[in-house]
Amino acid sequence: MTQHSLSSLGWSADFLRQLAIDEIGVLPPARVSAVHRDRLDVLTETGSMSLHLPPGLTTGEVAVGDWVLVDPDRARVARVLDRKSLLHRRAAGVDARDQLIAANVDTLFIATSMNADFNPARLERYLALAYDGGVAPVFVLTKADLCDDPAPFHAALRQIAAAVPVVTLDARDGTTVLALADWCGPGQTVALLGSSGVGKSTLATTLTGAEIATQGIREDDAKGRHTTTSREFHPLAQGGWLIDTPGMRALRLAGVEAGIDAVFDDIAELAGQCRFSDCQHESEPGCAVQAAITTGALDPDRLGRWQKLRREDARNARSIAEAHAHDRAFGRMIKQVMKDKRR
Repeated sequence: MTQHSLSSLGWSADFLRQLAIDEIGVLPPARVSAVHRDRLDVLTETGSMSLHLPPGLTTGEVAVGDWVLVDPDRARVARVLDRKSLLHRRAAGVDARDQLIAANVDTLFIATSMNADFNPARLERYLALAYDGGVAPVFVLTKADLCDDPAPFHAALRQIAAAVPVVTLDARDGTTVLALADWCGPGQTVALLGSSGVGKSTLATTLTGAEIATQGIREDDAKGRHTTTSREFHPLAQGGWLIDTPGMRALRLAGVEAGIDAVFDDIAELAGQCRFSDCQHESEPGCAVQAAITTGALDPDRLGRWQKLRREDARNARSIAEAHAHDRAFGRMIKQVMKDKRR
């Protein structure tokens, strides 16, 4: 059975400070490596194990990468420790719920290929997710072997976020992925996000040395099928850990307004200079945003993307909040019915 030190798993003083005196040495820490329907897989200093959840905690409230304390006598989670970072989105489909993607991540590799899949608006979504979650982003441009001139792609990324590092590579080449080594050392955790078909699984295989199943992509539109069906925790060849995720062509933001404003910090700053605090940045007098568009300092398409993301984020956050309120009210009703029956 493979054993890991807590520090190699990403344990730090931030987590140690959360432990009460009577928990130290009694409830061992563990890192969540997989989340199943009714249990968790975790890694501890003594190896891997499966844990049940205590009453009142569901697997939807736990993310791969979380740190938990283990109740060894019952083989279950005693409690989940506070996170230093969290990536989340509104769940796909019709469910109005918050879906946890990964926790306690240091770096987010945002993978995109240099072909028809390259989509600046989608990359802005990933950036908003990273900024709001407290995770440092890195752009990873894949399929360098199929691109004669990466310069236009680099220029487009500088327009989106000039300060975010950009690494160009062939995901199949073990020497080129060494460019990512600075983020993959012992104790570090990286998450890998990108739409299907950009070479995410191939890159994950190269970074970890473990074979991860892949499926083909359609060459006419560079779109692929989902290859990873769940969040997976893999050891990296450089000593860190990788959380691989399913391809996300539809990433619905919810409750990440601060992250959106961080991506569009130029517009957010201008909006603070408008005459009216509730300015919609359309035809109101004293609108600093529209003034910047008039002078050519701001691209109107960029304003449109900012407004679209903020509307979507607010709508999804409101839907999730309403669903939670409905569930709480339903739960109270059930408790009351059961209480009345016992009388």
